[in-house]
Amino acid sequence: MAYKHLRHFIDTLEKAGELVRISTYVDPHLEIAEITDRISKSPDGGKALLFENTGYDFPVLINSMGSYRRMCMALGVQELDDVAREIEGLFKMLSKPKESILDKLAMLPKLSQFASWMPRVISGRGACQEVVINNPDLGKLPVMTCWPKDGGPFITLPVIHTKDPNTGSRNVGMYRMQVFEKDMTGMHWHMHKVSAKHFSEYKKLNKRMPVAVALGGDPVYTYSATAPLPENVDEYMLAGFLRKKKVELVKCITQPDIEVPADADFVIEGYVEPGEELIWEGPFGDHTGYYSLADWYPRFHVTAITHRKDAVYPSTIVGIPPQEDAWIGKATERIFLAPIKMTLVPEIVDMEMPVEGVFHNLVIAQIHKDYPGQAQKVMNAMWGAGQMMFNKILAVTDTGTKITDYKALAQYAFKDLNPATDVYFSQGPMDVLDHSCSRMGFGGKMCIDGTGKLPEERDDRFDRTVFKPNVNAAALQAAYPEVKGVNTALLQMDIPCLIVAIEKSRRNHVRELHPRLVAEQGMEGVKMILYVEHTVDPQDLPSALWRFCNNLDPKRDNILTERPSGKDPHLVTACLGLDGTIKTKEHDDFQRDWPNIIVADDATIKKIDEKWSALNLGPFIPSPSLKYKQQIYGDGAVVAL
Repeated sequence: MAYKHLRHFIDTLEKAGELVRISTYVDPHLEIAEITDRISKSPDGGKALLFENTGYDFPVLINSMGSYRRMCMALGVQELDDVAREIEGLFKMLSKPKESILDKLAMLPKLSQFASWMPRVISGRGACQEVVINNPDLGKLPVMTCWPKDGGPFITLPVIHTKDPNTGSRNVGMYRMQVFEKDMTGMHWHMHKVSAKHFSEYKKLNKRMPVAVALGGDPVYTYSATAPLPENVDEYMLAGFLRKKKVELVKCITQPDIEVPADADFVIEGYVEPGEELIWEGPFGDHTGYYSLADWYPRFHVTAITHRKDAVYPSTIVGIPPQEDAWIGKATERIFLAPIKMTLVPEIVDMEMPVEGVFHNLVIAQIHKDYPGQAQKVMNAMWGAGQMMFNKILAVTDTGTKITDYKALAQYAFKDLNPATDVYFSQGPMDVLDHSCSRMGFGGKMCIDGTGKLPEERDDRFDRTVFKPNVNAAALQAAYPEVKGVNTALLQMDIPCLIVAIEKSRRNHVRELHPRLVAEQGMEGVKMILYVEHTVDPQDLPSALWRFCNNLDPKRDNILTERPSGKDPHLVTACLGLDGTIKTKEHDDFQRDWPNIIVADDATIKKIDEKWSALNLGPFIPSPSLKYKQQIYGDGAVVAL
């Protein structure tokens, strides 16, 4: 389904009972984010919110794709898997041998369909240019400041258009933009992103780089800007395929080399000067749930702002999961399963990205297993596939259980898992936002082979007996004062994994503690211990896993311990320890800064508590930040180590 404009999508959401209008005044500085954080963590993502009274001329739409249902509505489908099935059908049709003239003629309608998805540049001005502001002032837009330690207000849903100066190929991406002046922002281009490559080419040519930023329009544009497409595939071809109608583009007024969607709500035109001094951008409360560290990025100079007469400002917040971006990620997980299967990993059956893993940190892949070592083959293929190169923990399982049933999946994977031989470590490119890496953008990876094992994959040194651990959490805490909490609940579910909260006080503390714990009575059969910071409640499994995944560099932070088998002294058992605690210079020789988790400040929480009854949002919802406030280090966004 093609939406005519953002208000068309808003009307559709409202008719479906998926939108709440808020007429009470709410400040874009911190207050909208605090309300949205409460709503987005409601069951099923709550509702989309339209803030109509912000002190600006434009309403703010947020959480518009923040549920499974609204994500499907944005893409015009009943189920996200419908898109994957259609893509798989196209791949099969294109790859099928064409033996007769009739086979080839049968292709013509599909070829015509392909042409109908290609973007088209139209003449004249678009609705996005109904109002032209040649003396631009970003202060006229309701740009949000989301979190108290953010470096300033950030545009959080910008669809950023650039072109390769040599080939003219377009890239449409999404990179946050910190507003510094009325006509200048930062441009947060990570080293791995296509726009950063375009900028590098402009620098070689010593040529000013035109850039345009679209906000709003059909929500498919926003999604397509986030999609992990191959470098030379036009995002607007994907948008045309999803909406079943080509995207109409118009040339920018002050940057005519760049085209933008004619039906966008806002367009911010400008340029980046290659030789100009970079600007210190950030910190920013990011999708990891932590403040991303400040760094140097290019300056974007605004030459014009254009907009529709009835423009709506779209925004989002990112932070401690779940947030709206989890559902955007779910769409990518489902839509791109088919291309991965058809081009890279033919044995893949399904894929899952648990919300606690915030996209790249944790990915589960289910495969048809036919031969030994197949999980490692899949591991290498996936780590070499586009943005999957940023994956930190990959769990591979087979068809013995559903991957969406996490309990059954863990039981199945651990049953035949030998942590000494079935867990693989590597290193490579990592997301720039991953703070656990000793060096920015480069760190460790781990693959857990949770498939059923074939004879060739077993090591006869290890006892395959399924031991029933009998761990006394109270006794462990009494014997080891640094142990502040032990979660044994997984053991009761036949999942041989412990979560241990530890207060570190010396170098190599976890590395020295782990073998001692493994040697304790009742520990035989525990295959994995996940260590978290002492401020983390290990009984709160989703929060503990989120903190663990963020703070772990698997290659650096793993400790494997073997012990003689209690059944056969000629055999051994193994337990893998994984240190998901905070890393410091003092205790870990960690030389980078370590960021704080993201929480709202007390003053903002109090303001929203007091105005909640006037917001038309139903029963009172307390601030999610209250749960995490005791886990903050000092009051800054970053811990200087």
